[in-house]
Amino acid sequence: MEKSCSLLIHFDKGTPALANEIKEALEGNDDAAKVDAMKKANMLVLNGETIPQLFITIIRYVLPSEDHTVQKLLLLYLENIEKTDSKGKILPEMILICQNLRNNLQHPNEYIRGVTLRFLCRICETEIIEPLIPSVLANLEHRNPYVRRNAILAVNAIYKLPQGDNLLVDAPEMIEKMLTTEADQSAKRNAFLMLYTCAQDRAINYLLTHVDKVSDWGESLQMVVLDLIRKVCRTNKNEKGKYIKTIISLLTVPSAAVVFECAGTLVSLSSAPRAIREASSTYCQLLLTQSDNNVKLIVLDRLDELKSSHRDIIVDMIMDVLRALSSPNHDIRRKTLDIVLDLITPRNINEVVLTLKKEVVKTQSGELEKDGEYRQMLIQAIHSCAVKFPEVAGTVVHMLMDFLGDSNVASAMDVIVFVREIIETNPKLRVSIVTRLIDTFYQIRSARVCSCALWIISEYCLSLSEVESGITVIKQCLGELPFYSASEDGDNKNTNESVKRSPQVNAITVSSKRPAILADGTYATQSAASETTFSAPTLVQTTLNSGNLRSLLLTGDFFLGAVVACTLTRLVLRLTEVQTSKVEVNKSTTQVLLIIVSMLQLGQSSFLPHPIDNDSYDRIVVCLRLLCNPDEQIKKIWLQSCRESFVQMLVEKQQQETEEIKAKSQVLLAQPDDLIDFYHLKSRKGMSQLELEDSVQDDLKRATGEFVNERDSANKLNRILQLTGFSDPVYAEAYVTVHHYDIILDVTIINRTKATLQNLCLELATMGDLKLVERPQNYTLAPESSKQIRANIKVSSTETGVIFGNIVYETSNVLERNVVVLNDIHIDIMDYISPAVCSDAAYRSMWAEFEWENKVAVNTVIQDEKEFLDHIIKSTNMKCLTPPSALEGYCGFLAANLYAKSVFGEDALVNLSVEKQADGKLSGYIRIRSKTQGIALSLGDKITLKQKGGA
Repeated sequence: MEKSCSLLIHFDKGTPALANEIKEALEGNDDAAKVDAMKKANMLVLNGETIPQLFITIIRYVLPSEDHTVQKLLLLYLENIEKTDSKGKILPEMILICQNLRNNLQHPNEYIRGVTLRFLCRICETEIIEPLIPSVLANLEHRNPYVRRNAILAVNAIYKLPQGDNLLVDAPEMIEKMLTTEADQSAKRNAFLMLYTCAQDRAINYLLTHVDKVSDWGESLQMVVLDLIRKVCRTNKNEKGKYIKTIISLLTVPSAAVVFECAGTLVSLSSAPRAIREASSTYCQLLLTQSDNNVKLIVLDRLDELKSSHRDIIVDMIMDVLRALSSPNHDIRRKTLDIVLDLITPRNINEVVLTLKKEVVKTQSGELEKDGEYRQMLIQAIHSCAVKFPEVAGTVVHMLMDFLGDSNVASAMDVIVFVREIIETNPKLRVSIVTRLIDTFYQIRSARVCSCALWIISEYCLSLSEVESGITVIKQCLGELPFYSASEDGDNKNTNESVKRSPQVNAITVSSKRPAILADGTYATQSAASETTFSAPTLVQTTLNSGNLRSLLLTGDFFLGAVVACTLTRLVLRLTEVQTSKVEVNKSTTQVLLIIVSMLQLGQSSFLPHPIDNDSYDRIVVCLRLLCNPDEQIKKIWLQSCRESFVQMLVEKQQQETEEIKAKSQVLLAQPDDLIDFYHLKSRKGMSQLELEDSVQDDLKRATGEFVNERDSANKLNRILQLTGFSDPVYAEAYVTVHHYDIILDVTIINRTKATLQNLCLELATMGDLKLVERPQNYTLAPESSKQIRANIKVSSTETGVIFGNIVYETSNVLERNVVVLNDIHIDIMDYISPAVCSDAAYRSMWAEFEWENKVAVNTVIQDEKEFLDHIIKSTNMKCLTPPSALEGYCGFLAANLYAKSVFGEDALVNLSVEKQADGKLSGYIRIRSKTQGIALSLGDKITLKQKGGA
């Protein structure tokens, strides 16, 4: 059985020192050699060696030494060695050291006195301590504060011993008198701490007597005061009022640690608006004054908690919270934006958006490496603001469109998705957005952004001038036709030069300072060109001689080519409705047909390393056939149905967000027979305004059921696990409490025999990323009695773990140790993951990035696809990201994406793909991806166990 240890000594692994070598070094006169020898002796003792032959040598040669280091090592040695025999009686040789300890306590050197007093704090043997008590008490009046503060700690430790109140009868009274005269802050802190732990009434009396001076006390003493207040108020809630004033007075002290603790204490004790306002204001101030990023993240977590329970008060602090964006750390910025977006109201939306716009402008400087990532966060935040409050969209959409050509593709993609939603939800902005998009289209360098922008142009260019401008800008970005010449197809050596020269035919070069982004990411200055056939004079200066669409097509991106073909086809179809001149319509149709045919020729040529894919080819051919043989029914589908589907998608998205908000805002209701206090009838005698507010808030919480959590008590029985059988001599059961980062096992052990069980020990071991925090202890269990044992287990990752072990005990009749094997305790992964939401783009990005995949074959008796999906969602505690509209209908197969997040920040992605066979059974696969192996394997095991249904 290992005993507790109060010190750690580092030493390099190697051959352990021999007792004879240590003995020789200790008998010499060299203090340095003695120091080294004492260190080796301590290491041996800590490793379980008894080495009794060294004790007399140490008494003879080390005890008289005047070297401070030797004396300190001597005290550590005395602390670690066994001081009692097998029967618990003090060893006779231990009496030899009492005189030396008394001499140390009366030593002229303050350091020797201090370390000896510290040594006494860790001694539990009454026989050693009792003769030293007069010397310990004498040190309470020593002139040096270092000695006094350690003397107080020694008195506190002695008083806590099983017979300590007999050894020091008047210790609390003595410490209280000393507290009134003590000037040293550390000594006062130790004295007040002793009163707090041993004589709480005296500590309270001292605090209330000197309540006006609390703000002038030292930081360490103020922290103990806050601990005392929390303890008192938890046991007697009626006393809260007089202590809250003290806490508020401490909010102005210079110590950040004290201020932070004050704010937390205020929130935990009071729900009064003034108290919450003071606490939130303190947190906001800490956000600005503290430079440590970890501190800022902790403060933001506190504000997030306050937001959920006191949103009306935190809303007023929204601009103060936004100032945390000045931090360069992206985690702080992301958490700040998450908090702010939940606090937006019609009253503060304009200020918030103005601040976000300023932050977006700052990111253009490019001074920091991750400006693009920060800009993406800001754009997403502005998008959320504009969706909630459409009236602000007009003030930000044009500014954000400047970033369509951003080198950060994710940021540019967020901008174009924002523009696509705003142009539909804000019809008044349609004309200005379309005009601006056509003007800035040439700046876009990403194929994904180009595809979305082309769809917007094709759907929202409604007037004649807009349609013509749309066709013209696309033609301009495609450049001169053909995309390659016949000679270029045969001459591969000069391919790149020919392609670069071909667009310059029939072009008028105009000087321009615009930078272009090259393939390697560098910038180059190039001239702009104006095509002689360009019809819209406003766009002459906004066309590069190497169009972005042409450059992307020549890299082999034929999905974009199909999007270009569909866009031009839709624009020509719309042109037939707004253009009265058939000649102009036919002219535009002919030009578009030429472009489409040129793209098909490029895709089927040997000019590119990869030919056009079949899907893109089929889409382009459909456009070609539609332009050659227009049909009214198909024309209606192209011009109306696509947009109607997009509108329906936005409506469903809005409905889903509304349902989530309603689900979050559900409040607990009181039971029909619960008592409700009417605070208007309360007696206000002797109550301050703050106390009255706090009392009112408590009554409101009690009336709405917030003080009662019946869910925990209802689930408590479900978490009791039987560890042994009813016929075993020792019965054990455990109540498992799973917190985020640790598991607490409350084990009840019952002795079912008529004999006393000695040295009973609960031995536990773990499998997986679980770790026991503390060593087991031995207990003695009387006949038919019970014992509560608590075991703490640390959790370091999200995976299924197993706790197993046994109970070992001895009886007086049998010398052998008896063992009762316990049932295994399986820690469920469901305790660590919770449903979460992420965007489709983020989901795809994580799916491509995560390296661990677990593929589980579908094996279930459930025959309905939708029912099977619901069963998997319920079994895995995940969120279905696929919208309900995509899951409607019965087509024989179903594919859905599920997402969850663990308490450790790990992401869990699940893709479910099932198909209904001819015999009615479901087949397919469930694929799980995660960044770590544990969560992928554990989730796969859970799905395999639960997927059959009915389990």
